[in-house]
Amino acid sequence: MVTLIAIACAGFIAQLVDGSLGMGYGVTSTSLLLTLGLTPALASASVHLAEIGTSGVSGFSHWRLGNVNGRVLLLIGIPGGVGAFLGAVVLANLSLDAARPMVSLVLLVLGAAILFRFLHGRRVAAQVVEATTLADRGIAAARRPGRRARSWMLVPLGLVGGFMDASGGGGWGPVTTSSMLAASRMRPRTIIGTVSGSEFIVSIAASGGFLVALGAAGIDPAIVAMMLVGGAVAAPLSAYLVSRFDDRSLGTAVGGLIIFLNLDRGAGLLGIDPTTTFGLRLVLGIGAAIVVALLVVRGRQARRRSEAGLAA
Repeated sequence: MVTLIAIACAGFIAQLVDGSLGMGYGVTSTSLLLTLGLTPALASASVHLAEIGTSGVSGFSHWRLGNVNGRVLLLIGIPGGVGAFLGAVVLANLSLDAARPMVSLVLLVLGAAILFRFLHGRRVAAQVVEATTLADRGIAAARRPGRRARSWMLVPLGLVGGFMDASGGGGWGPVTTSSMLAASRMRPRTIIGTVSGSEFIVSIAASGGFLVALGAAGIDPAIVAMMLVGGAVAAPLSAYLVSRFDDRSLGTAVGGLIIFLNLDRGAGLLGIDPTTTFGLRLVLGIGAAIVVALLVVRGRQARRRSEAGLAA
């Protein structure tokens, strides 16, 4: 019973992160489930089964609001589904001793990518503002001089993102959303809506791969149900969290948490001494807490200045 409550808390935290940042559900929830002792294949399978419901609702909501580009959704979602199916089969057929540290290593890389992206938030924010401004003026970012549309690049991006998402337990949002935002080919809200909608395809394909490789007996319905319950409770709270904290502090906290949870297993794969790993985790935890606190203070100061400017 205690384990199921902890799993519900994992789903709650993961949905809180994903609803606040538009990414991180799979990476965060898989990291927490691995920490609770679940095998990599069972953790990833449970996350993707629960994610069918959350991504389906999210994708439909974005579609109703006009935030989905159907052509791009298919271009990235179909190869993403193929990659997710293959990643699920590969993960399910790895031995536990091989799978756990390898998945942790992938999660470490994804956590570092999230940390890097949000610590360099000024550059990303400038790209988002530029894309939104151009779109408001009726100018497509992909059609600006020197920016040739390369739609075919979405196919390998989806394939890699889907494979990493299933084999690592998460990564669809960090891989695809970050890459598409950096390219500035669509409005940011359209990118987020399209990626959310395509994640429904990826979740179904990954779940199918796990069911083929593990069988239905390998999936615990109670774990999936508790993940869904935790996510459903967190969904409305994430909107409030967004209104109180800025993306940089939240994203940095998420990246630091993912690295902290997976550092011991990833370091073990590289042959690093456990005592050294403990010291690294301690330094990382203290350093991340200080950086996040500073970002929160700076974010609130910037918000006050902005509000003062609007009032003036």
